[in-house]
Amino acid sequence: MSRVLVVDDEKNIVKGITFSLKQDGMEVDTAYDGEEALGLLREKEYDIVLLDIMLPKLSGFEVCQQLREFSDVPVIMLTAKGDDMDKILGLEYGADDYITKPFNILEVKARIKAIMRRTVRGRSAPEQKVRTIEHGELRLDIDARRAYISGREINLTAKEFDVLELLASNPNKVYSREGLLTIIWGKDYPGDERTVDVHIRRLREKIEDSPSNPRYVHTKWGVGYYFQA
Repeated sequence: MSRVLVVDDEKNIVKGITFSLKQDGMEVDTAYDGEEALGLLREKEYDIVLLDIMLPKLSGFEVCQQLREFSDVPVIMLTAKGDDMDKILGLEYGADDYITKPFNILEVKARIKAIMRRTVRGRSAPEQKVRTIEHGELRLDIDARRAYISGREINLTAKEFDVLELLASNPNKVYSREGLLTIIWGKDYPGDERTVDVHIRRLREKIEDSPSNPRYVHTKWGVGYYFQA
């Protein structure tokens, strides 16, 4: 059973989401402010978090930023309609996706299921051979969805890992921003190509010694991004 944490100070929204997710067989916990959410996230393990930006005590941005210090659980941020800056900031703080209010609950459930499919797809039986990708000091454990630089684990979000896995699995192949958006986020994803740029920038900050002079993830100006073997 998948466990979801829903964080929003609007009780009617929380009630509606909770009812719908439970109908799909999910286990749902709820929180109504940022401090309560962080407390639950430190105590329990979740498969995904729905996190509103405008929260009492701690904002969704602050919750996401602190969460990323100890967990890579996927986060979908709930933003006000048309607030593009909130969407970009959410991604900068470590969110994997965002949904604008007002939203259709069917879209919420579709986004949750899509992210969880990607995050669990690598889980395999113990007897299977561990799948890894290694380039220089970088190593990806595909089944465990973990990344290491010189043996030190790098805390990547679900989407950051997806992007890095795709690029590292196809070294020297250039992917356009539109192509990455379609492959990683899906063809029906309503966001724009800035989402890709934000994730690439965050990824470089985590795996590169010098993000402005990258060793692994490079830009093909006017075309897109590629991984240099």
